Amino acid sequence: MADADEDGSHIRTLLLTFFWRYLQPVINEGHLYIAQPPLFRIEGTRKRLAWCYSEEEFRDSLKAMGEKSKVQRYKGLGEMTADQLWDTTLDPEHRILLKVEVEDALRADDIFDRLMGVAVEPRKRFIQSHAKTVRNLDI
Repeated sequence: MADADEDGSHIRTLLLTFFWRYLQPVINEGHLYIAQPPLFRIEGTRKRLAWCYSEEEFRDSLKAMGEKSKVQRYKGLGEMTADQLWDTTLDPEHRILLKVEVEDALRADDIFDRLMGVAVEPRKRFIQSHAKTVRNLDI
């Protein structure tokens, strides 16, 4: 479990690299999951409440709930109360878990080596060749 924003994505990448390099059986046996915490909480009129897990879901929910809604953006899990964290991310009845699965182990190994390895040149070439197609860039 990591924050829902770009910083959390970076932490997830580091954790996935650790599991890939040192604990591959955990992944291969289907025991690794990523918990998805919300990015936003919207409290509308008449005590309506929405938890949003993406920017798109946030925009749609805000339109539906109206402009007088109270919005909370979560920059980190530490900003949530224990009850909120339970309700959105830990409660087995409501949580969103993504199972980590590997379709092509050789390709996954290549990507981890290229992007997270000690050699700088392959990472630099990858970034330069894919720079124009980047989505979700943290500026």
